[in-house]
Amino acid sequence: MSGLSSPVLERLEPRGGHPAVTYRQAGDRAVLVEYGEMELDLTLNFFVLAVDTAVSAEGPDGVIETAPGFRSMLVRYDPLKLSTNDLLAHLSKVHESIPAQQEIEIPSRVITLPIAFDESESRAAVERYMRSIRKDAPNCEGANNIDYIVRYNGFSDREAFYEAVLATEHWTGFIGFFPGLPFMFPIDPRHTVVVPKYNPTRTWTAEGAVGLGGPCYAIYPVESAGGYQLFGRSLPVYDLQARNEVFREHPLLLRPGDRVTFERVSEDELLSTWEDVRANRYRYRIEEQPFDVGAYLELREEVRDEAEKWRQRREEAAANTPVP
Repeated sequence: MSGLSSPVLERLEPRGGHPAVTYRQAGDRAVLVEYGEMELDLTLNFFVLAVDTAVSAEGPDGVIETAPGFRSMLVRYDPLKLSTNDLLAHLSKVHESIPAQQEIEIPSRVITLPIAFDESESRAAVERYMRSIRKDAPNCEGANNIDYIVRYNGFSDREAFYEAVLATEHWTGFIGFFPGLPFMFPIDPRHTVVVPKYNPTRTWTAEGAVGLGGPCYAIYPVESAGGYQLFGRSLPVYDLQARNEVFREHPLLLRPGDRVTFERVSEDELLSTWEDVRANRYRYRIEEQPFDVGAYLELREEVRDEAEKWRQRREEAAANTPVP
């Protein structure tokens, strides 16, 4: 429509190891910062988190909060204290100050969580879905989602899929939709697993359930609706009551930039650990360990051919598998 101004405030082209960046007005109290093109590239998320860390540490008076996404960041500000132009000038300065990708180091933690595969709560969610919503869903054949994940990705069996889940750290790109819901991506591209979401969505998912949608893993922080394919369950990642000391500083366990590794346990072991978490007898395994983006880029290059072969096999299997 004529007469309407563009929401784009400024755009910088990629240069010097920095991705392109677009600044958009988001209402009268926020600016949306977008990096690179609309594609799944973890290096864009690394840059977002590096910028978010810098803005949070050195933001000018008037910045209220930042909310990082996968390749974007929303910056809320008080226009009575900080003009849009001054905010843009600061954001551009931060953008230029970030090192080239291979030199970035991001504050990070490695969090080891137990996971029970094919446990009763996930099966109950699938069975309820088939009974009340869609009994003919191809992703729910056999009253589980695991066999569908295996088929869609061309794994030889369930154990091969489980091995992929356990073999890599999972990068927490952002938190959202539900409080404390982490969106996680495998750091090692040789272990990427992709699967379409439910259609339509479920009305119930157990707290702690672990699911997969597209290439993204998630741990459900509360009982909720959900559309990710379920394959296991882990521990609480959100607790407003702070029943375990890990939640006493903050009700969310995970934050952007964390890396999650899963350790396989039986369902009985998991349920016993849940009791220990609630009774504050369990201590979450958390290790401070900055993330070296340069080392990641080296790994990605080293395994490029192997990852590409896996991608081709995965896509061939997907082409022969019905979509929900």
